[in-house]
This record gives sequence, structure tokens and C-alpha cells, in this order.
Amino acid sequence: MEAVEGMGRILLGVIFGIILVPVGAIVWFHFGHPPVAAADPPFPYERQITAIPLNARIDSELVKTPPIEAGETTFVAGAEVYRDQCAACHGFHSKPSSFGPQMFPSAPQLWEKHRNSEVVGVSDDPPGETFWKVENGIRLTGMPSYKKILTDTEMWQVTLLLANADKPLPPAALDILNGKTAAPAAPNVAAEAIQKGRAAALAPLPAGKKQ
Repeated sequence: MEAVEGMGRILLGVIFGIILVPVGAIVWFHFGHPPVAAADPPFPYERQITAIPLNARIDSELVKTPPIEAGETTFVAGAEVYRDQCAACHGFHSKPSSFGPQMFPSAPQLWEKHRNSEVVGVSDDPPGETFWKVENGIRLTGMPSYKKILTDTEMWQVTLLLANADKPLPPAALDILNGKTAAPAAPNVAAEAIQKGRAAALAPLPAGKKQ
């Protein structure tokens, strides 16, 4: 009889535990001020815990051999992609981003050396890992997926550029990465339409016709 009562108490404790733990979590999420702001400190071991599934996914889908060659043409094209798509968060070659470090997690400055190391940015990562992050993005980090924005070739060009960030780069690529070569201005369709309309209005009428 005592054994049955003991088992009953254990079972009751398990049931209460199953009910109280999620209820407590819900109450905490509503009233406990969990860290949701970028400036909040992270959960204990948050970075380590989130890195486990991310690294497992990347390892399972890693492309081991880049389909294009690393060289001057690739680096210059990659620098143009980097300037247009990446520099705002990850910084230029000679100028870190002003707001990238204030994101959570902070956007790594890809042209700075690691502390007490000669490694620059992600130059110590396999190119396939960087390509995966560019292609797929990383949830809840601010890193977008470029799968529908860039071509595979463009993603590999910027990937191989970053893989060689710790090595001498062609002057043309450095000019772009230093912000010396501006991106071509996008055509102003509205302004062009207005100019065409003005030109049509000022054009002389054919003989025999009146306005």
C-alpha cells in the first residue's frame, strides 16, 4: 500500500512538473523581460547552443570545391558585390561599419584582423561555409539570404574574395573595397520621363500644324 502511495506521489509530481514548467515559461516570457533587444545581454550559453544546429547544417550541405577560380577577375567582381551588398554591415577595407557592431549578434567586420591573430575576417573558414551563409542567411541575426538576389557566380565571387582577405589583393579590388570607386548611379526613370516630355513640348511643330 505504501509503495502504491509513493508511486502516486511521484506520478502527481511528474504531472505537476509537466504543467508548471511551460506555464512558468509563458508567464516569464510575458512579464519577465526576456532579452529581446539587440542591446540586451544574451541567454547563458546562447551562442554555443545556437551554433550547434547551424554548424551541423552547414557541415551537411558544404560545397567542398568552389566552381570558379580565385584570381584578379574574381576578386574585382567580388569587391563590387561586396561594396553593393555587404559593406554597410560588415565594413569597408579601411572603414568599419558604424552600426554593424551594434547588431545582435554583431556583424563581423570582415576586413579586420582577429584579436592576437593574423586571420582577417572569415579568411580562416572554408569557402563553402561562407558561400552557405551568403546563400542561405542565418535566422534572427540580420544576415539575409542572397539566393534570390545574387547569382551563384556572384555569391562565389564575393566568397572567394573574403577567403583571401588575409592576402594581397589586386589594386582595382582594393580601390573598390576602400570606397574609392563609386557604384554606378541607378537610372532615374522619373527624371528621364520629365526630360523627354519637356523636349517633346519644346520641339517645333511640323508645318501646317498648330498647338
